[in-house]
Amino acid sequence: MLIQVTHAVAPTPTQPSDPDRWNGRLQALRRELARDGVDGFLVPRGDEYLGEYVPPSGERLAWISGFTGSAGLAIVTATQAVLFTDGRYTTQAAAQLDAGLWQIRHLIEEPPQDWLAEHAAGLRIGFDPWLHPQSVIDRLGAGATLVPLVANPLDAAWKDRPAPPLAAAVPQPAEFAGRDSAGKRADAAAVLRAAGEAAAVLADPHSIAWLLNIRGGDLEHTPLALGFALLRDDASVELFMAPEKLDEAVRRHLGNAVVAHPPSALAGQLAKLAGKRVRIDPDITPVWFAGSLVEAGARVQAGEDPCRLPRACKNPVEQAGARAAHRRDALALARFLAWFDAQAVGQTEMRAAEALLAFRRALPLFRAESFPAISGAGENGAIIHYRATEATDRAIGADEAYLIDSGGQFTDGTTDVTRTLWTGPGPAPSALRQRYTRVLQGHISLAVLRFPHGIAGAHIDAVARAPLWQAGLDYDHGTGHGIGSFLSVHEGPVSISRAAKPIAIQPGMILSDEPGYYLPGAYGIRIENLLLVQEAATQPDQRKKFLEFETLTLAPYDRRLIALSLLSPAERGWIDAYHARVLAEVGPGLEPEVAAWLRAACAPLEG
Repeated sequence: MLIQVTHAVAPTPTQPSDPDRWNGRLQALRRELARDGVDGFLVPRGDEYLGEYVPPSGERLAWISGFTGSAGLAIVTATQAVLFTDGRYTTQAAAQLDAGLWQIRHLIEEPPQDWLAEHAAGLRIGFDPWLHPQSVIDRLGAGATLVPLVANPLDAAWKDRPAPPLAAAVPQPAEFAGRDSAGKRADAAAVLRAAGEAAAVLADPHSIAWLLNIRGGDLEHTPLALGFALLRDDASVELFMAPEKLDEAVRRHLGNAVVAHPPSALAGQLAKLAGKRVRIDPDITPVWFAGSLVEAGARVQAGEDPCRLPRACKNPVEQAGARAAHRRDALALARFLAWFDAQAVGQTEMRAAEALLAFRRALPLFRAESFPAISGAGENGAIIHYRATEATDRAIGADEAYLIDSGGQFTDGTTDVTRTLWTGPGPAPSALRQRYTRVLQGHISLAVLRFPHGIAGAHIDAVARAPLWQAGLDYDHGTGHGIGSFLSVHEGPVSISRAAKPIAIQPGMILSDEPGYYLPGAYGIRIENLLLVQEAATQPDQRKKFLEFETLTLAPYDRRLIALSLLSPAERGWIDAYHARVLAEVGPGLEPEVAAWLRAACAPLEG
């Protein structure tokens, strides 16, 4: 069955040219805060499902500020409005927010708890307990008195807020899921029994999708049916989801061990857990759940969502699906890159992104983009998570760098790939080629890394940065993130970054490898492949098992940007071998003219 993905239009970046509009919204929120008797309010990016992507009804941060990035937190008081976001979005935030109304702070370097301690001492700051996990509230509460509010004051001010999505849930067939739901539920329930826990709250719709082998269309780029669930220690599940999403076919798929309730029944079902130990993941579960359980007399036990790690470790069928999805995606990428070489100059950023999407739409099992394509020419490429809009879209010029970061959702896998290209016809400047090559060297260093079991993402982040560090350069984002299996393009619990949690990388995980370099006002460089974690093919010392990566992405690098003199013989050999593999696996499926372009793009490096 085809999933009908809801293609709601996300808020587009708005230049701060209408101060009355944004000031009016701030003042409306402040009036509601005064009625509630609080001095300020926390506005997170996420909705009640705490995900990276939200439906239009959850775009509270965009509504109040105009900022449309996927990571951020706002603090609004009677006299100040401050947005905190990370290095991916600071440039975007400066372009989207009215500087007369908003201050911008770096989420990591100037954390909101420090701001609260300095500016909100003695103030009562309200928050919606549905929109924050316990771990965040604990951290922010160190700087101010935080007050949970029964009703969200921003929602009261947002008079034309869209209705929540109601797209249908559909089964994910066993031929793509690899395991039936009963087996997954049995394994997860065994974890609860071993811990002496009667149930676990599943607040992450990704876990529900994986556990029950269902997908949906409530979000534009992530195939989720939004809802909550309780997993019992007997492997049964209570699912809290709008009845309109669950037709007879999906109810039969769920089976008798899964009982569906409307969302309104959630509080009543939690109350029945009085006296029992209930697991809650404090990092991904709204505070509301713990409060409701404690009020009911249940014993809340902090622990990781029992689906999160198994979901990240893809089974053999999911691994095979990822390989197949990337081989198909490579056809679209080759067609796009050939088109770009021939026609890009004079096209616009949006037109280029549309061309790539058109090539993907022609592929079997394609369902949607896995995120809005980042299509940035010249200086726009330096905006790490730039998204071209009607207001910012510009023509792609000759002799400039162009960055395209995109991905696809296929029924058998999720893709995410970035390439930085040179438009020509002139040669790329030496400084650009030097920096591109250092990014490429870091990318290769991570791809070929062999490492022992027990290593976490923070331990290997420096591997990809080292060539840049040697030149006094760096980038202000993580090196890699997890990727789901026809689920989110950004999946935990493992990531590759200095701030990554100490969770060991395990076989079956799919991680991105995407170092970069960004020169504001000039260009951006990022190179990204997806890597599948495998047991190392050779294990010389049996006392310690090692892991290695299998590269899934199949797309050539732009040889016009490579400074050959910087490459070691081993690096050149790796690039030539990778290009030979791309040509062998992708070339036979292409039209003659595109295959000819690919042969030239994948020829051995010269010089």
